[in-house]
Amino acid sequence: MNKNSKIYIAGHKGLVGSAIGKKLEEKGYINLLYRTHKELDLLNQAKVEEFFKIEKPEYVILAAAKVGGIIANNTYRADFIYENLQIQNNVIHQSYKNRVKKLLFLGSTCIYPKNAPQPMIEESLLTSELEYTNEPYAIAKIAGIKMCESYNIQYGTNFISVMPTNLYGPNDNFDLKTSHVLPALLRKMHEAKINNEAKVEIWGSGKPKREFLYSEDMADACIYLMERINFIDIAKDNNSTFLNEVRNTHLNIGTGIDISIKELALSIKKIVGYTGKLYFNDTKPDGTMVKLTKTTKLKELGWKHAIELEDGIKIMYEWYLSNKG
Repeated sequence: MNKNSKIYIAGHKGLVGSAIGKKLEEKGYINLLYRTHKELDLLNQAKVEEFFKIEKPEYVILAAAKVGGIIANNTYRADFIYENLQIQNNVIHQSYKNRVKKLLFLGSTCIYPKNAPQPMIEESLLTSELEYTNEPYAIAKIAGIKMCESYNIQYGTNFISVMPTNLYGPNDNFDLKTSHVLPALLRKMHEAKINNEAKVEIWGSGKPKREFLYSEDMADACIYLMERINFIDIAKDNNSTFLNEVRNTHLNIGTGIDISIKELALSIKKIVGYTGKLYFNDTKPDGTMVKLTKTTKLKELGWKHAIELEDGIKIMYEWYLSNKG
């Protein structure tokens, strides 16, 4: 991949895609290909086929997805599995048909079993049942991993998959009905501060622990892999050959550090400057109690995160004040 390569970023408006696009531009890539949902509906097989035939991207970063928090995942189960499968099927298949040199598929660490040993390693995939609330989304993402592996094995493509941990950063989703925990807490506390509210309700006990990665760190990891690492490198690292079983060639992207939701809330409270009380409503679901990734494989390939959580939240809050607040 060089600075003139034609690179299509699917989902460039979202948290993940926008961070990757920004990082590519900063690194001097000048031939980036974007399409809004209005310009190209990735659910439409014919439109995606036409787009690839005309534009012929050399590299594809598949960051487009339907995403959300616990409430959205559990409420819109059919939408989450259908839309994500459809997007993946269309983009991955057309990347193969149009001889894309390399594709990067982005998933999520929710692919791992509910009771996977912590920290979660890539080999935990498909070893036991998933967390029920996000099962449809997780199954779609697992299908994407297997699709990339299968096309590589059968057709010799160079499609790699990465599973970022919980992400946050500029262009995050702050809709309280569909957002993830960190942006939701930030918005709640900011609005409570502005409205002089005495307390903020937080779903769950506050005891679950989560790992968070700043979106621009995630983008840096993705570009690092696109520039330096091929599928065959990962397969070899897994002691796999095309004569044997090829499994678990996806890579975790994370910090390897977790924090309780209560600690996270207190940190956001301090950064936002909210002085009221926090009420943890333990009648609401907690989800998985611990969810931490092991990032040894990615570190061995030469990449490590740079932005620590408190610094990332401060940057994100400044962005929120400028764009949403």
